[in-house]
Amino acid sequence: MQDSTARQNPSVAVIGAGMTGILMAIKLREAGITDITILEKADKLGGTWRENTYPGVACDVPAHMYTYSFRGNPEWSHRFARGAEIQQYFQQVADEQGVTGQVRFNEAVESCHYVDGKWQLGTSKGTQLEVDFVVSATGILHHPAYPDIEGLDSFKGDMWHTARWNHDVDLAGKRVGIIGTGSTACQAIGEIGHTAGHLTVFQRTPQWIIRVADKSYSEADKARLRGRQDKLAAISRRYAFVLRNTFSKAVTGSKLQHAYMSWTAKRNLRKSVRDPELRKKLTPDYPVGCKRLIINNTFYDAVQRDNVTVETTAIERICDAGVVTSDGVTHELDVLILATGFHPFNFMRPMDLRGRNGQTIDEAWSKKVQAYRSLCLPGFPNFFLMLGPNTPIGNYSVIAMSEVQASYMLKLIDLWRRGDLPVVEATEQAKQRFNAYLREGMKNTVWVGGCQSWYLDADGDPAMWPYSWQQWEKELQQPELDDFVRVAPEEAEPLRPAA
Repeated sequence: MQDSTARQNPSVAVIGAGMTGILMAIKLREAGITDITILEKADKLGGTWRENTYPGVACDVPAHMYTYSFRGNPEWSHRFARGAEIQQYFQQVADEQGVTGQVRFNEAVESCHYVDGKWQLGTSKGTQLEVDFVVSATGILHHPAYPDIEGLDSFKGDMWHTARWNHDVDLAGKRVGIIGTGSTACQAIGEIGHTAGHLTVFQRTPQWIIRVADKSYSEADKARLRGRQDKLAAISRRYAFVLRNTFSKAVTGSKLQHAYMSWTAKRNLRKSVRDPELRKKLTPDYPVGCKRLIINNTFYDAVQRDNVTVETTAIERICDAGVVTSDGVTHELDVLILATGFHPFNFMRPMDLRGRNGQTIDEAWSKKVQAYRSLCLPGFPNFFLMLGPNTPIGNYSVIAMSEVQASYMLKLIDLWRRGDLPVVEATEQAKQRFNAYLREGMKNTVWVGGCQSWYLDADGDPAMWPYSWQQWEKELQQPELDDFVRVAPEEAEPLRPAA
């Protein structure tokens, strides 16, 4: 047990310098914790917005809502901010708050072991670090998923994943293929269709799409907001109110809101796509919201261009010349783009994470990727997983989610600092109760509508929050002490690795 003086300023390692990592550095300092080490695997901060630089990349959450609550941004050029602008915003906030200088860039955490009441970290630079707390701010969409298609490596042209965009290749006049029609693909297709000689969109599953006007902000608009955090906060609150009372309610059980969202998406498809055959190709066979609803104004226009083809015949294999579909047709290509998403359940993995008694994260998650309150892992004391499973990620601001989690996490750390908790570790029973509560709530949601999406885990269960945003905020207001381990780890029963 540490003495009370040492507990007042615990050492904390923050893994990742994206949106959440920057936030955590700021909030920990505000709480009087200054012994902070931020480790970032890349050469600059930004996370998702550093990784994704494909043409058309933008946020589908209104820009003025996609900011930290304490630092709005009057400089957005559009209602839906472009990726480069978002990256610039996070860089500015990190610079202003003195976070950038704290980051150890190009240093990935390779191992993280809990030994004798401390976390021992090993990095890609061969350095060792010992800390009281670890905050995993690695995000969820940073491990690109590559399709399991025969012959993928045999293609002789240029090929890349959207999260690894090759800006050295000019697509003008080229025969381009893109696999996928999710949010990223829809944004990219809207841009590529204007430059490619011919674009073939290989679609496995059509998507429901809603069109929302992408307002441009003039210099006068920006000037009215400069230096007015109150106005910026008010705009953010209005957007949040709209999203909570439309999409959020639509997917979590409100029949009225779901009927309205369904009508809006179906009307958009009917009004936007003139050709009945193409419209049929683009019509999903699952309920609106079962997969992530796409906010996009360019996809339908793009796929109706003369130089764009939507191919719905299944891909059989990749050959050196292009894509071979199951009807035997070879689609010859110069460039093949993989818009096939990410591995959303990797979280901090492949990092070698070991908790009490050497239990690995793969052992802990061998049956199910679960956490308590999306944040705490039984068997892994003083370890926090930001934006973990069942965080209410969807068409809402992940910044708002991280701020709620950060406040809750700091209250837990404060209980440890005061000596009210020997360690911050949720009990296995609390985790099981929490996940049973989630399962009960899922029965009313649209995610159990039978479609396949990245929302679902390996068992087909949604890793989402099935209740309202307000309920999530309420439940993370104050920790329930009875849900946490009340004895020191060395006095606890040994954990048995999962079978």
